[in-house]
Amino acid sequence: MSNKEVKAALKSARDAIRNKEYKEALKHCKAVLKQEKNNYNAWVFIGLAATELEQPDQAQSAYKKAAELEPGQLLAWQGLANLYEKSNQADVKENLFNVYQKLLELYESTDTQKWCEVCVKLVELYHQEKKYLEVARTWHKLIQIKQEEGAGNAELHQLWKRLIQLLPDSTQNQDNETQQLLLTSFEHAVNSADMVPSEDHEKLYKNFIQCLSKFPHETARLKKACDDMMVLYPTMSYPLEVRCLHFIQSGSFTEEALRCCCRLMEMDSSSSPGLIGLGIKFLQEKKYEEAVKRLTEGKHVSDINNDPVLLALKGQAYMNKGLIAQASKVAQQLVLSHPHLAEAHALEGLIYYTQKNYQQAERSFQRAIERKAETAEYHHYLGLTYWFMGEEIRKDKTKALTQFLKAAKLDSYMGSVFCYLGHYYRDVAGDKSRARGCYKKAFELDRTDGEAGAAAVDLSVELGDTETALAILTAVTERASAGTAKWAWLRRGLYYLRASQHSQAVADLQAALRADPKDSNCWESLGEAYLSRGGYTTALKSFMKASELNPESIYSIYKAASIEQILGKYKDAIAEYQQILKKSKEYVPALKGLGECYLMMARAALADYLDGRVLDYVEQALEYFTRATKHRPDVSCLWKLLGDACTIVHVISSSRVNVKVLGSLLGQNKGKQMLKKSELLSLGGRCYGRALKLMSSPNTWCDLGINYYRQAQHLTAANSDTNEISELLEKSLQCLKKAVRLDSKNHLYWNALGVVACCSGVGNYALAQHSFIKSVQAEQINVVAWTNLGVLYLATENIQQAHEAFKVAQSLEPSYLMCWIGQALIAEAVGSYETMDLFRHTTELSMHTEGAKGYAHWVCSTLQDKTNRETELYRYNIVQMNAIPAAHVVLSKYTERIQNDVSAFTMLGYLNEHLQLTKQATNAYQRAVSLLKNSEDKEKYNTSMQNYGRSLCAIGQYDKAIQAYMSTPLTELDSIVGVALAYFKKGLLQDSIKAYETALSLAESEQDKAHILTALAIMEYKQNKVDAAKTLLFKCSLLKEPTIESLHALCALGLAKQDATLATAALKELLKHTKSKDNIYERCLITSAVYALQGRNVGVQRQASKAVHSNPDDPALWALLSRLVPLYTPQNAKGGAVAGNVAHILDLNHGKKALLHSAVNQLAIGCHSAEDERGNALKDIQKAVHLFPDDPATWAVLMGACHAENTVVYLNNTQPKKRNLEMTLVATVSAKTKEKDLSAEYIQALEVWSLCQAITGLKETGRITEAEALCTKGLKSCPNHPDLFLLLRQVQCKQLFQSHKELPDAILEELHKTVMSNSTSVTAWHWLAKVYQSQRMMVAAEMCYRKSLQLASQQGSWNGKLSSLLRLAMLALEICMANISNDHWPSLVQEATTEALKLFFCPLAVLLQALLQYNRKMGARETRRMLERVVYQPGYPETIVSVARWYLLRHLYAKDDYELIDALVANAKANGDTRSLELDKKLSASA
Repeated sequence: MSNKEVKAALKSARDAIRNKEYKEALKHCKAVLKQEKNNYNAWVFIGLAATELEQPDQAQSAYKKAAELEPGQLLAWQGLANLYEKSNQADVKENLFNVYQKLLELYESTDTQKWCEVCVKLVELYHQEKKYLEVARTWHKLIQIKQEEGAGNAELHQLWKRLIQLLPDSTQNQDNETQQLLLTSFEHAVNSADMVPSEDHEKLYKNFIQCLSKFPHETARLKKACDDMMVLYPTMSYPLEVRCLHFIQSGSFTEEALRCCCRLMEMDSSSSPGLIGLGIKFLQEKKYEEAVKRLTEGKHVSDINNDPVLLALKGQAYMNKGLIAQASKVAQQLVLSHPHLAEAHALEGLIYYTQKNYQQAERSFQRAIERKAETAEYHHYLGLTYWFMGEEIRKDKTKALTQFLKAAKLDSYMGSVFCYLGHYYRDVAGDKSRARGCYKKAFELDRTDGEAGAAAVDLSVELGDTETALAILTAVTERASAGTAKWAWLRRGLYYLRASQHSQAVADLQAALRADPKDSNCWESLGEAYLSRGGYTTALKSFMKASELNPESIYSIYKAASIEQILGKYKDAIAEYQQILKKSKEYVPALKGLGECYLMMARAALADYLDGRVLDYVEQALEYFTRATKHRPDVSCLWKLLGDACTIVHVISSSRVNVKVLGSLLGQNKGKQMLKKSELLSLGGRCYGRALKLMSSPNTWCDLGINYYRQAQHLTAANSDTNEISELLEKSLQCLKKAVRLDSKNHLYWNALGVVACCSGVGNYALAQHSFIKSVQAEQINVVAWTNLGVLYLATENIQQAHEAFKVAQSLEPSYLMCWIGQALIAEAVGSYETMDLFRHTTELSMHTEGAKGYAHWVCSTLQDKTNRETELYRYNIVQMNAIPAAHVVLSKYTERIQNDVSAFTMLGYLNEHLQLTKQATNAYQRAVSLLKNSEDKEKYNTSMQNYGRSLCAIGQYDKAIQAYMSTPLTELDSIVGVALAYFKKGLLQDSIKAYETALSLAESEQDKAHILTALAIMEYKQNKVDAAKTLLFKCSLLKEPTIESLHALCALGLAKQDATLATAALKELLKHTKSKDNIYERCLITSAVYALQGRNVGVQRQASKAVHSNPDDPALWALLSRLVPLYTPQNAKGGAVAGNVAHILDLNHGKKALLHSAVNQLAIGCHSAEDERGNALKDIQKAVHLFPDDPATWAVLMGACHAENTVVYLNNTQPKKRNLEMTLVATVSAKTKEKDLSAEYIQALEVWSLCQAITGLKETGRITEAEALCTKGLKSCPNHPDLFLLLRQVQCKQLFQSHKELPDAILEELHKTVMSNSTSVTAWHWLAKVYQSQRMMVAAEMCYRKSLQLASQQGSWNGKLSSLLRLAMLALEICMANISNDHWPSLVQEATTEALKLFFCPLAVLLQALLQYNRKMGARETRRMLERVVYQPGYPETIVSVARWYLLRHLYAKDDYELIDALVANAKANGDTRSLELDKKLSASA
């Protein structure tokens, strides 16, 4: 057969197969094969036809033959695949695997889709045969191909899910690769999902986690998966449950496990894994009650607790909780139900062990060991049983050791076993080295075992191996979290404390306290650490905390008290020491501490010159030191402290020293004995001697030497026996030499020796100089020795050397007082102008008697020189340096200490006079007189008596003053003038005149004569001899040098007698003789008074303003301006209020009165709390009342302020706040006037004004009966007072006016007469006008207002004129508003308001003009302009603006101007004008 025929036959075979003529096809194929045995297509067609003819063997052979001929062709392999897929024979599947794998090879590079289809079939085949590894590998390759083709995320997700389904069960039994491929599939599946979160995704994640939980080695992966799922599904508890179960099953319950369980319980409080996990954790922490509770709940919730091991665990929790009965019940059940369970017998043994039934415990543990011999825990418990068993076993401990060793061998990681082995080797065997090894091992195994760690450290320290101990402690503390490992922190802190590494000790002890804040021992140790590094405050807090935690600890309280003593908190320290003594009366350290505190307080009081306190403190110190020596007489320091307490009084005046000392110190059995200064100093010497007997020290020898020196000083001052003084000084020298011999390098001993050597009783200046130089050599920075050396040179009149020594001392310590006193004394000796400045500097540095007296002397000397007042030196030394108060302070301290210095008391009295402290000056002069009473120096005595008499006169004790002056010869001008003044003050004018005339005959200077003549003129005026007074004053003015005082008196005389010519002339002459800066206040006051007398009201204010402008820092001038403004220029009351506030700020003393004047000014301008809550009359006067409650004027102004506030309340129709105060305030004013020494005229005027104000207030509030009764009462005391009588008529007519009835002519005539009786009262005419107005007698009312205007103009009353003009305008406007056609009334409104505006910018006048325009032409543009000016321009009170707003609203509605209406309504809302808003509602409704 040719090639062509072969092709034709193959074609025929193909056609036959297509036509399903399979036998025919076989024939054609066989024909071809006869010609070509290896024809591929023929074999393939035979396989296909045989398959269809159900001849599988022939088909298989044909396909295989074709595949062998051409293995790279697909048709044969496809045919085999189809053949095998249709076959049901078991052995075919293995062949099918090979066919599919071949097809995959052929399709891989040609047809990806076909490859994927075959791959799926192959995977299904693997899956059927449970070849999961091949499934996973092949499917992973399929996914890889899909990814390379760019398959979508959704398709890939489905493929991963399909692979997970293909590997469902028994995966954990497969090899590791299969497991990893499955987990990878899960990860890809959960990460490739489109809908996240979703139900399907959630289910997939659960499956993933469930799968992971089956692999113990995949802990990290499980944790990550659970955490990731919790992020996506925060409300799902499943991940947490899986993790909790994992922790429970693993037996490793860590902090992480606890957090997981806690979080699970927060989400599901009934979760079984959570409950069981918490139960296990509580069991570990020995919180057995909680453990039982959780495990029981977990058991009920889940079947997981049906495990007998877990039941044993629960029984252990019961037992540890102390519920032995429940634990026993569990153990019995387990032993009965599971007799072969070792845990059951172990639980039973633990119960017996807990009950100390060691024999039964031994048997139970032995049974447990029989069942589980390899369990180290059971050997451990058996060892513990033997450790605590009966006496014999307890002694040898051999059995216990054996069991512990077995346990250690079985479980070398059981730390508690090694701990007990350590106990054995330490306590039984005595092998500390091996014991330390066991403890170290135990601690290495269990870092939480503080007992083992502490024992290892303690033994290391005992064995001298501190490095190992420190290494252990450091290792523990480095790993310890906050609040743990207290034992390690405490031990390392104590180690550092012993090693003087204080900062590290503090840090470690703080860490220990974080672990246990209630450990008082830790607090004490921390206090010691703070104290060691000088942190006294923090140490004090630590000891106080320790004391709080352990109140019975005396040591903590003592340390706290000692620190307070170091810090200078002596009173607090005393309280702490006293607390100790309540617990232990004989606690010597506390007694010593108390004595030291009082001694230190005595020294502090001594430095402050509080000598009385010094003696009190010394008495207390001596008592406590004596009590201490009674219990411990062998302690040297106590006797030394007693000597210090006795010697400290050496500087105090002998007359003041009277100190009570316990009799036991003086050798008596009971009671106390009073000792004088000499006895106390002697006692101090004996105490020092006792201290030296107990312990000889150079310091005590030095103190004894100084004590002898102080005794000698005291005897010298008392003019005692010189032999005794010499003996004491010799003893002092010997003691100090002894101190120097014992310690020649101590500069203090050399210095003390030098001081004694140079004293007047010894006078060994060479030794003194040698000692001071040796002191300087011993201590280079020795300011005291250099100063003493300077004093030595000054005493020997070596000025230059003294200056150099003091200069060196100043360079060493510029703040040392004594060297500055030395330089001041040198300056005084050489006559330097810097002397006073140097003495002043000494008083600024500190207080010292020499510096105080020196400075006071120079201040008094400068003050006595009247010619230097204008010098720059005087202004600097006295004025700028505030010298008088400074000298007064230091001299007061000086006289407190040194009470026998006449000159000091005289200077003190002189300074007191300058400070106007008259009583103190009298006391000082009296002391000077008493000291000079028996003196032979009569001149000094007479001078002191004159000073005393002058001071007595100043305080009003005129009889004593006269007596003092009369005790002197009265030959000097000062004494005669002084007694004359005393006579005058006493009221003995004739005696005073005679004395002044005598003085006039003795006076030599023109100035003295002028002063005496002025005094005589004053007395003539007192006797109503005005002309004689004028004559005498004119005589003064004719002198060559007329005095300012005489011109003042002449001007005052003119003012008193209303003689403007005389006052003006005197003022003119006065201004010629006064300098611009002298007596500014007096000059301003008298000038203003003269201007007021001349009727120049504006000039009064200008004069005060000019003075303030020139001297803006003078509060008195500001106060004067504030006082004058409301009296003379009330239109400027706003400025007057400001002036009062400035005076108050500058000086509180002037500010008291200034606040009063400020309140009056604010009342004058109508300032009230509705306008300004903080700055108003009521606020200011309340402050004044608090500052100056004794001034009746402040209470009167308070009444006026309350009345003003009530008036505003009435106008605003709000609730009053200051009710029913009238009677109280009237009574207060009356009471205060009686307490003060005031003139009768002033008292009467103030009381009547207050009465009138109260009556007005009562009348306006409708309390007519009370008002009438108050009027009647007032008229009884002042029957002819017109104001009260007028008020009575006003009160009586009040009800008649309210009835609106027409009054009879007789009544009107009576009222007219009443006003005429008080015709100079502007307000009376105003009231009468109101009466006429109520009776519609408008012309009569106008005439009354015109009369009041005329009176106000005559009186120069600005307020009266303004009030009259406004009332007149309102009267006329009222008639205009009634639409009465008369040109007179509109013109009267215009005229009155114009005149008012000339006086002052008056908002009410502007409003009245606007209302007149409204009445004339309501709709005119000018009307709107005038009303808008009042409403919108600033500076108008709201009460006036409200009225203008009301009329403007009506005008705008008439014009239908809604834009402007809206703006006006908004303005009304902003200002709270309810009246206008109500009108707007009505008008808008009607529109």
